[in-house]
Order: sequence, then C-alpha cells, then structure tokens
Amino acid sequence: MTRRPEAYDGCPVTRGPDGVWHVRGLPEARALLRSGDTVQAGLGVETVEMLPKRVRRPVLYRDGPEHREQRRQTARYFTPRRVNGQYRDVATRVADAQLAKLRASGSADLSELAFHLSIGVTCAVIGLTHSRPGIRRRLESFFPERFGTPGLTTPRGLYWTVRQGVNWLRIYVSDVRPAVRARRRAGADDLITHLVGQGRTTAEILGECLTFAAAGMITTREFVNAAAWHLFSDDALRARYRAADEPERLAVLHEILRLEPVVNLLRRRTTAPVALPGATVPADAVVEVHVDHANTDPRAVGDAPTGLCPARPLAHGAEPYALSFGDGAHKCPGAPIAILETDVFLTRLLALPGIRMTSPPTVRPLDAIGGYELRGLTVSVTL
Repeated sequence: MTRRPEAYDGCPVTRGPDGVWHVRGLPEARALLRSGDTVQAGLGVETVEMLPKRVRRPVLYRDGPEHREQRRQTARYFTPRRVNGQYRDVATRVADAQLAKLRASGSADLSELAFHLSIGVTCAVIGLTHSRPGIRRRLESFFPERFGTPGLTTPRGLYWTVRQGVNWLRIYVSDVRPAVRARRRAGADDLITHLVGQGRTTAEILGECLTFAAAGMITTREFVNAAAWHLFSDDALRARYRAADEPERLAVLHEILRLEPVVNLLRRRTTAPVALPGATVPADAVVEVHVDHANTDPRAVGDAPTGLCPARPLAHGAEPYALSFGDGAHKCPGAPIAILETDVFLTRLLALPGIRMTSPPTVRPLDAIGGYELRGLTVSVTL
C-alpha cells in the first residue's frame, strides 16, 4: 500500500554500470549481511567518519569484534523475558494514555499517537527518563521530514550543518545530560546506565541515544501507521486480527512488515572478496541490498510472494518478516519490542467503540533508505 510491492525479479546479484552491486535474492542478501568482510556504508556513516578519532562511534557505525562485544553486552535489554515483562507494561501504559486522548477528542492523526507511543517505549529502553518538556518537538526537529546534506561547501550544506548542530545541543541539554547525571547518582537497568558504567563520555552517550532513537522511534511510528492502514482497509483482515490470539496477531504484523519494510535499502562496503551463492563480490565494493525484492523472493517465501498471507510456509531459516529488520551483525536488536508495542497499541485501538479510518494517509517516499513516510491517517471513535 505504501508503494506497489516490487517482487523479486529472478536476478539475485547484479553489478550496475556505476560499479555498485545490487543484491535482490534473499539467500544472497542474508549471506552478504552475515559476512564478516563488510562494513556499514549507509545511514550517514560518511558523516560519522568525520568525527574526531578520539570520539567512540555509536554501535550502529562500528564493525568487527568491538561491535560484537557491544551487542553482546546490551543483549539483555532485548531478551524475550524482558520484552514480554517490562516493556509490555510500558507499551500498555503509553498506549492507554494516547488512546485516552483519542476518546476525549473523538478523532486524531494516527501518526501523532504512534510517535508518542514510540517515544515513550524507546525512552524507557534507553533511560531518557529525566527530560525537560518538549522532547517530541526536539526529536522531530532532529529527524525532520526533509533531510538536508551536511557540509561546508554550499550555503544549503552549511545551513544543515549548523541546524543539526543546534538540534544536537538541544537534545544534549534537555534530554541526555539530565539522564546521565541521574544515572551517575543512582544507576538503573537501562542503556544509559550501561554506557555510564563503561566510562563513556556524555557526548558519546548522546550519539548512542540518537542512534537508538532513530531506530526505535522513527521506524516504529511508520510501521504502526502502515499496519493500521492495512487493517482499516481490509475488513476480513481486521476481523481476523481482532479475533485472534497474540501469536496469530503477530503473524499478521510480520506479514505486513514483510511487504512494507520501513527501511528498504541496506548498504554495505566489502573489505575483502565476499562469496555469495552464484557470485563473488570483490573487495572495496559498495553493495545495496534491496529488501523489498529479497522479501518477495519465492525461493524463500513461496507462492504469491506479493500477497498478504500470514503464517505462510517459509524456506528453512527464513524469518516471517524476511529481512525487514536486517540480518547479521547489524540486525535490529529491538525487533521484538517494535512488534510488541505495535500489537499492544493496535489491539486497543481496534477495540474502541465505533473506531474507523476517516482519512487515509499520504505517502512520501524516503529515497535515502528506500522507505516511506505516512502522514494524515485520521481515525475517529464514537463519543
């Protein structure tokens, strides 16, 4: 719905005239993403590389043993037991608060409700619990609807560089610094406490917080909107979701996410030749993984790959959401949290009396990640 699904075209690995390699088959993409001979080549890594060498990079932009060790140390924040216990309670509390606003007003923009939901849950995971009022506004300024390109060689580039510097400072002063000071006085069981214990500087903690904020807030907001749009537009699917128990509801969400990956383009650079099924990518090559193609590879997801079929038979090793959370060392650790909070919110939303979609969203493509942005999906209830 966010775009016409682009099915796997039968060419799993190709090389473009510009020298960039393109991977569209799921087995090939999984092999590339799991290779130890690649590093990040997207998501602003070029800008991060401009930071002084003494500043430790956020985990998203590190590779190799250092990255694996950091992921190992933070894995406890994303275990099934923790997700189903602590974060379920947080998601329920925040969802109920947002839906109370909907019931009071009678209608609301779903993207606004979803953003508050994702902010509340992600802040609990990170430890951003001592923020001054206005965190939503500060985050929206830092993750604007239209991104610029940092740089000092053009007036526009200079503007965006200064603008983002100011936004960094606002979040540092109003959100990160208060949380870090509180954790240094009394630790808690969250990411900021872990980073403080590692001896990380406040500036480095700021970088980690913004990385997790982008992954946990921005992407979840879009998926909540995409899933709701599917459910409101398909009476049979909505009835099935409302009547189902949790495992079946999650199967519905996984299948929607397979067809609507929020991040649709993953970039890597090879540091050595990487052997894929049927092809070898040379060293120092830029590779783009096309998630929508891989997610509709019939070798992995079976017949009618662009159709919505929850709990469809899958090839051995294939996830029900395919590559929508990535794979390998950089696979999104918060995947279970994103699915959980989406389900918690949507089950409560669809249980409201007279709930209906009164306006579908507008779709804007995000070329940098091959994704989408949904705005204007309005829902109403019976007062």
